[in-house]
Amino acid sequence: MKRIRDNRRRRGNTFTETALVFVPTFAMMFGVVDFSVALFMRSTFQHAVREGVRYAVTYQVKPGMGHDGSIRSVVQENSMGFLNGGDNAEKIRIRYYTPDTFEETVSNTPGNIVEIAVENFQWGWMLPLMRTATPLNMTARATDVMEGLPGGSAPPAR
Repeated sequence: MKRIRDNRRRRGNTFTETALVFVPTFAMMFGVVDFSVALFMRSTFQHAVREGVRYAVTYQVKPGMGHDGSIRSVVQENSMGFLNGGDNAEKIRIRYYTPDTFEETVSNTPGNIVEIAVENFQWGWMLPLMRTATPLNMTARATDVMEGLPGGSAPPAR
C-alpha cells in the first residue's frame, strides 16, 4: 500500500517539475525567436532601401508610373510583404538633396543625392511580457548620387 502512494506522489512531482521547467524554457525560446524576427525585419528593410537606391540612380521607370512611384514599388517588392497594405507604404520616404549645400529639393537631376528610407515602422513584440512596452521603431536608410543619363535629361520625379 505504501509503495502505491509513493508512486502516485512521484508522478505528481514529475508533472509539477516538468511544468516548472517548461514554462521558463518556452519563454526563453519565444524571446529568442521574437528578437530574431525583429533583426530579420530590420535587415530586410535595409536590403529593400538599398535595392530602391540602386533602381533610382539608373532612372528606370515602370510602365504607368513616375520615377518616385517606381522606386516605392521596388522597395515594397523587396520588403517581403512587410510594407504592403495599410499605411505601411507611406513609411517609404524618397528625398533628393543638392550635393553642394545638402538642401532638400524635389529634383532628381543627375548629380543630386537620393535618399530612400523606411521610417518609423512600428512592430509589436510577440512575447507577452514585452507587449506592455512601447513597440519597436525601425528605420533603414540608403543614399547614393544620381547618375548622368546618356540623353542628358531625367524622367519626371513624381
